[in-house]
Amino acid sequence: MNPAFQFRQYTLKRQVFALTGKLRFYNPQQQLALFVEQKMFRLREDIRIYSDENKSLELLLIKARSIIDWAAAYDVLDGATGQKVGVLRRQGWRSMMRDEWEVLDINDQPIGMLFEDSVSRALLRRLLLGSLLPQDYDMTVGDTRVADLRQKFTFFGYEMMLDFSMDIANRLDRRMGIAAATLLAVIEGRQSN
Repeated sequence: MNPAFQFRQYTLKRQVFALTGKLRFYNPQQQLALFVEQKMFRLREDIRIYSDENKSLELLLIKARSIIDWAAAYDVLDGATGQKVGVLRRQGWRSMMRDEWEVLDINDQPIGMLFEDSVSRALLRRLLLGSLLPQDYDMTVGDTRVADLRQKFTFFGYEMMLDFSMDIANRLDRRMGIAAATLLAVIEGRQSN
């Protein structure tokens, strides 16, 4: 696996003024670890994760299975081999109250969840405070919490802290955690704008 996926913590920043969705993941030393660009004018989501801003090495692809889907499924593919790493599937109706995603393995079998911190805080965000109340997500494999994805409040831009340090047994493929954060910044972020 590429060394860009070895870190236990990342900072994700979304570029404010860009025609396409552009994200940057920074390692704990605040050096660029990954660069993300969403393809423009696609009927289906097509997001690419690269090793750097020059796009010299494509590491991951995130592709929507369908054009419009309330419970959309996104295949996460290895950029070098094209093999499926896993799937992230949004829980349509359940995401009305709070955002919920299912984490699936390469055979589309559920292995975990990605979900917003609490129903009450989620409703407060949706009904009153909007982006003034940053989102906080937990990611689990089975019943074990393996990641915390916490949005930071900023007046301009979007910033999220990713923490995989509680995943001592390495139960979560870090690429799935990076893909989940990417989808939250691109898909969920679009809904809050």
